[in-house]
Formats: sequence, C-alpha cells, structure tokens
Amino acid sequence: MSIKNAISPTRKENYPQWYQQVISAADLAETSPVRGCMVIKPWGYAIWELIQQDLDKRIKETGHVNAYFPLLIPLSFLEKEAQHVEGFAKECAVVTHHRLKEENGKLVPDGKLEEPFVIRPTSETLIGEMYSKWVQSYRDLPIMINQWANVMRWEMRTRLFLRTSEFLWQEGHTAHASQQEALDETLSMLQVYHDFAKDFLAIPVIMGRKPITERFPGAEDTYTIEALMQDGKALQAGTSHFMGQNFAKASNINFLTQDGERAFAWTTSWGVTTRLIGALIMSHSDDDGLVLPPTVAPYHIVILPIFRNEEEQQEVKAYCEELKKQLSNELFAHQKLRVHIDKRDLRGGEKNWQWVKKGIPLRIEIGPRDIAQNKLVIMRRDKSVTEKISMEFSLLIKEASKLLHEIQLALLNKMEKHYADHQKNITSLAEFEEFFRQDDDERVYAPGFARCFVADTIEIAAILKKYHVTQRCIPLAELEYGPCIFTGELQSPTMLLARSY
Repeated sequence: MSIKNAISPTRKENYPQWYQQVISAADLAETSPVRGCMVIKPWGYAIWELIQQDLDKRIKETGHVNAYFPLLIPLSFLEKEAQHVEGFAKECAVVTHHRLKEENGKLVPDGKLEEPFVIRPTSETLIGEMYSKWVQSYRDLPIMINQWANVMRWEMRTRLFLRTSEFLWQEGHTAHASQQEALDETLSMLQVYHDFAKDFLAIPVIMGRKPITERFPGAEDTYTIEALMQDGKALQAGTSHFMGQNFAKASNINFLTQDGERAFAWTTSWGVTTRLIGALIMSHSDDDGLVLPPTVAPYHIVILPIFRNEEEQQEVKAYCEELKKQLSNELFAHQKLRVHIDKRDLRGGEKNWQWVKKGIPLRIEIGPRDIAQNKLVIMRRDKSVTEKISMEFSLLIKEASKLLHEIQLALLNKMEKHYADHQKNITSLAEFEEFFRQDDDERVYAPGFARCFVADTIEIAAILKKYHVTQRCIPLAELEYGPCIFTGELQSPTMLLARSY
C-alpha cells in the first residue's frame, strides 16, 4: 500500500476503490439512506452547476428552449410504445397508492390508485402526449424543448455518479416535419455534446452510432459519444436518439402538412447525466485526488494565507484580499476568475492538502516573507504537488488566465495521448483474443479500444459476452466495411470494442 500519496489505494493498486476514495476525499458525494441513491454534496453540486450553465447555453444557442414536465407518468403511457416499455420495464419504480395510514403503530400504504404511476425513467411518452396537443399544423413545427430534471431507474449494482438509481440529467425532445430535419437535429446535438466534452471538460470523445443491441428502446438509431477512462475502460458519456415516427405514432403527434394532408412528426431525444462527473474524475484525477479542468472548477484559484501571530495575520490577510480583488477582475473562458481565500483556522499544510484533493487548478501560498519579497508561491494541480513556481504580484495578475489556459490544454493533451496509446486496429480473432487477454479482476487495467470489422447483429453481443467486452459504437468518422472477425460476414462496419462501465 502506497504511503506517498493522498489517496489510498492508488490507481494501480485498486482502481475502483481509488475512484471511491477520490470522491470521498474531495467531498463530492456519498451514499444515501435510500438504496442505490446518492447525496451530491456542495462541492460536487457546484461542479454540476457549472456543467449545467455551460451546456444549457450551448443548447439554447441551437434554438432550444427549457420547460419542465411531471415526475409521475401514467402506466398506460409507457404501454403505448412496445419496445419502450419492454426496455424499461425492469427498471421502473411504481407508485400504487396516494396516501398513508397508521396501522398497529406503523405507516402503511392506503388509497390504491386506479392507475399506477411510474417515476420517470425518461420522459418520451409523457412529452409525446403533450406534443400531440401542441402540434396541429406544420406551422407548429419544429418544436424543440429541453428539460433539466431527475429520473429513476432501479439499478441493482450502483456506483456514485456512474450508475445510481436516481440521477440528474437534461433530456431534450424535439419534433420535426421531415425525416431529414430530425436526422440533422440528432447529429447536431451529438456534435454539441462532442464539443462540450472536449472544450469544457477536456475529455476527448469519439462520436459513433450504437449497434442495434444498444439502441434506445423504441428508437430507430442511437448515436453516442464514447470516452476512454484512465484504466482503459470505455464510458458512454452522452447519447442522441433518432426516433423516426415510432413515438409520434404511439402518441398521435400528427399535423396538417402544407399540402393539406395529415402526417406523423419525426422525433428525437438526447441527454447527458451526472455521469459526466464520474467521467471527469476518471479522466483527469491522480493519486493525490481530484484534478479539475479550470473551466469546471468551482474556484479557479485558492489563496492560502500563512502567518504566525496576530500582527502577521492582519498584514497577510489584507494582502490576500487585494490579490483576490485584482484577480477577480481578470477573465478566463469569458468569465471572471473565481477566487477564494481560505481563512479557516487550520494549519497551512492541512489546508493545502484539502485543496489538492478537491482539484483546485491554482493554489497560492502567501506569508510575510512572500509579501516582503513581492514573490508569490504558486502551485498547479496538473503538476507534481511538490512543484512550485514563484511570481511577482503584478505578473501573476497578468499571467493567471494564461496559466489556467495552459492547465486546461495540458489536461486535454494528456487525455488525447492516452486515447492514441490505447487503441489498436484488430484484423483477426486471434489478435482480438490477445488484445483482451487478461485477468478478469476489475482492478486490472483494460487495454482500451479495439477497432475491427464486426457484424452489427444480435448474435455478436452474445459472442462478446464471454470475453467481457461490449460493442461501443460504429465511429462516424470511419465508415469502412470488411469481413467480420467473428463470423466472416462481408460488409461489416468498423466498430469500437472495449471493456466498459
């Protein structure tokens, strides 16, 4: 067991446990008394708020507006689309009574509902019902609405942020007059997710179409952004679904065309979740804790005052306040710098390590000697915790934004190199088996993405199951075809295969 790092065990020793310890050390979230659910603590929620703010802006810039729909969905609504209800039936939490009564000193359900409600696993069916009322003519289209909400999917095996029974997300739902408009919308939002992940979260992702076994229930096609974590496992980071006319027919979303005929709308849906925080942790963090790209850090800079007595305290705190004032007027990523002074009555080393574990991009130590020399001690989270740089007050004001840009780019470059180092073109079954040959213990790192020709059939998923490998996507940038390495079927598409979360 390593004793040189803040997090124990380290990534190499036990990656799943390391992940849990990073969350705990950064005080991001913890398990709740409700099985399978989590409490997102202030630091974790501050990160989610920044994700919301940036992504919400991108969504609105593409012409969408926000609304809100009910948490409870009548059971009959889910039954309208057969594949949809089949896909979510085992994950649904069901409300069957509308009150409680006391019986033998205990509260028991009372007032059975004539029709049960399902706590939304997703909102297609309910929103479809509303769209059927709102859409009467081609003039009512397109309708492009997003909502920020929570959903419930009854999970048996949970992990904070990655897979919980209740999670937070945004879900966009659109309806269009033509098939091409809906297809364009589906791919446009996929591109929004791609750009957001890369530019804001410093996570490079691969855009692709999901194989038929991984489609959203009831969709004609599902598109995905796939990320590769530090342990070589893939993570689905966001999806965009082309629904065709399936849900429009189920919900009777029809309209009068310009030719005076009635037609069914073409619909889409798309979403990302609090899983993105899990992706952040596993993409950038190290054995000393969380590492945050500056764009998504609740504080860009934390100032750590150091003093020994009351006289020094007054001088140092005044200096820190002036530094904060000037830094807070500088801009990074079109926003003023978020600067915090840690005034808690704790030892300097203890405070410093707490902010290391919380992932703060820049930490600045200031004591009487630094003030006298007009030199500030600066520490970057993307560097070794022992590495420090010295900079004059005025120069730091000018360079702070540049330093944050350097950190953002360094984290992205590091992950892009990780992707390049953990992908392999596979041309035979023997190569595939060698690539994925390793201990099944999940503490062992996975090899990454295998790129190979694979038939897009139901049978392939069963073949891959014995290797503990999944079909991630058919990359949109690589529309090539060849013989399937498993079945020999000609004209099989290039597919990404990986072990996954």
